[in-house]
Amino acid sequence: MNERIFVIEDDENIQEIVKLSLESNGYQVTLFDNAIDSLTAINEDAPDLAIFDVMLPQMDGITAVKKIRETNTRMPILILSAKDSELDKIHGLDSGSDDYMTKPFGVLELCARVRTLLRRVQPQSKVIKTATLSIDKSTHTVEFKHEPLELTHKEYQLLLYLIENKERVVERDELLNNIWGYDFIGESRALDVHIRSLRKKLNDDGDKYIKTIRSVGYRFIEKDEVND
Repeated sequence: MNERIFVIEDDENIQEIVKLSLESNGYQVTLFDNAIDSLTAINEDAPDLAIFDVMLPQMDGITAVKKIRETNTRMPILILSAKDSELDKIHGLDSGSDDYMTKPFGVLELCARVRTLLRRVQPQSKVIKTATLSIDKSTHTVEFKHEPLELTHKEYQLLLYLIENKERVVERDELLNNIWGYDFIGESRALDVHIRSLRKKLNDDGDKYIKTIRSVGYRFIEKDEVND
């Protein structure tokens, strides 16, 4: 994953909550306490997404969003504000933001909205390949050793997420939040069941493709025999 997110918020407590929530889901977070500094950084090297408060010192978030949209129409922008009237939301969306969320907020819902916004700007057709696997994200089809691999929707999401984050260990909570979503209610045992099923379809003994990192989570590896 490793998408970069700018958070423009002058309340230090909210800054920390948002930062910890996003980082726990694998995002790189940069904090700003005012819009002017964030605009300079966005112009130099725009992130994958920006989250703006409305009531900011020096320049309000709505004005900042409008300035961004003069030159950058692609970067997703989420407004996170205590201003919760219908007119406030309309004003925020009309400024050029892609979504508007009010405070107080749930961190799981925030992460879900971020994922949704980031998906909108991803290429619609993309094939990810490893030594033995090929995943076509446009058709949700998987090939394993050049043969079609039938997966359930959750198995497909798990495999894709692990492969896209294969350079690091993915924590269990991150998988639950990203695969089942913020409204998922249930035990983490569901994750174990799907991991076991996926391993069975990959002929994996637990050390060949999906490695368990004890007390942390999972990591995708590839230890297939050369002559397979």
